[in-house]
Amino acid sequence: MQTCMQLVCVLEELSPEVRNVAKQGLKAWVRQKWVDIGAPKKDGKFQPCGRKKGDGRAYPKCVPLAKAKSMTAAQRSAAVRRKRAKDNSTKGKPSYART
Repeated sequence: MQTCMQLVCVLEELSPEVRNVAKQGLKAWVRQKWVDIGAPKKDGKFQPCGRKKGDGRAYPKCVPLAKAKSMTAAQRSAAVRRKRAKDNSTKGKPSYART
């Protein structure tokens, strides 16, 4: 409990500039283009992340486009395999697998 209080104190002592950098990082993360590496198109591009209800596609493995381009085909297929091997029985919550 005392450690949590110390952490809160440290966070409150951060300068506004440091807090702003943290917020900018989150904004940049949200603005990235996320793609599904588990459903590549025939021309080598990727489908947008997510799926509609009743779409029939398998569980999407979403990563930023820059990450998807930097991964080899073997790395992409291994990441998709890990994602789909996870237990997906949690209702409405996504399962997370290491990329």
